[in-house]
Amino acid sequence: MLGGCSSQLLAHNSNSGIMKKDTLLPPVFLIGEFETQYTEAIQVYETLLLSACDNDMDEAYSKWVSMLEEMEAYSEEIDFDLKGLKVWFNIFWEPNGQISHLAYYLKPVSKNLDLEELNAFFKSFIKNYRFPLVYNKKYSHYGTASFPVFARIMQTAPADQKDLSNGQD
Repeated sequence: MLGGCSSQLLAHNSNSGIMKKDTLLPPVFLIGEFETQYTEAIQVYETLLLSACDNDMDEAYSKWVSMLEEMEAYSEEIDFDLKGLKVWFNIFWEPNGQISHLAYYLKPVSKNLDLEELNAFFKSFIKNYRFPLVYNKKYSHYGTASFPVFARIMQTAPADQKDLSNGQD
């Protein structure tokens, strides 16, 4: 009896995507799948988005949010509802800004989506999108996202606002 359970477990594991060793890393996958290839990709795309932006946090954040806003706009364009999606991303870019790989994992508080449909959406997005950063090396970023995207960056305060942080009017 144990032998039957054991072979079913092995069959399940080999089909689940967790133990894929001789496969190329797909363009879209769940974090936890393709662990060997994922670990290799992290080493190949070792330059972080922040480093590619000359360690300018505002620029890196602005580009990240811009991509999420483009993703949201694309979802609306093709009528794929991302509202309520909360996810961890690890994105891998080519030097020209093309996304090579998009790894993700849904947060526990995320809206449930059919993963095959979500994978198809992400694959379609990365085929149609170019990140607004050209760099001399491959680069990556690990971050979170929630949809709808509400992040807005305040670049400069309006001229009529007073700086009250140091007690002056």
